[in-house]
Amino acid sequence: MERTEAELIAAVLKGDAASFEPLVLKYSPRVFATARRYARRESEVEDIAQEVWLKAFSKLPGFRGEAPFEHWLMRMTVRTCYDFLRGHQRNRESSFSELSEPESDWLERFVTQPETLTDNADAARLLIGRVLEKLSPSARLVITLLEIEDRSVKEIAAITGWSVPLVKVRAFRARAEMRKIVAKMAQDKYL
Repeated sequence: MERTEAELIAAVLKGDAASFEPLVLKYSPRVFATARRYARRESEVEDIAQEVWLKAFSKLPGFRGEAPFEHWLMRMTVRTCYDFLRGHQRNRESSFSELSEPESDWLERFVTQPETLTDNADAARLLIGRVLEKLSPSARLVITLLEIEDRSVKEIAAITGWSVPLVKVRAFRARAEMRKIVAKMAQDKYL
């Protein structure tokens, strides 16, 4: 008979560490998918996922069960990703010349003919990935949650622990930061 999450958690809290494994198996795909939004290299994704599971196991006594375990775990995952971004600030200075041919073409069309943007979605995704890599950690986190994961401002506030007004301010600043990055990329191309 399969045990419920509450039973598994209770067993872990009583000292049965093996009861944590079904939770890891069930939620690892979601943890890995979330980590991949914040880290590029698979080794970094694995490090984030491992950190999430270590934190989840050690902080399980603090899980009150007021929200589903999955929500608690995903909040922890996003916060761990944010910590990763802050700790691994990437060199965000790169020139437009580092872009691939499709990315370069897509950006040029974006600047000159915005109506043709639907032509090469793969190049657009790659370019967006490059822009996201250049964002500050808080900007990348808020844009990913708001625009890519399509979460509400209230959800982001609950996940990050920020106030609703702070989420709005950070989203505004993140969009401005993105505009500056894209403008710099376009400027580098034409200079």
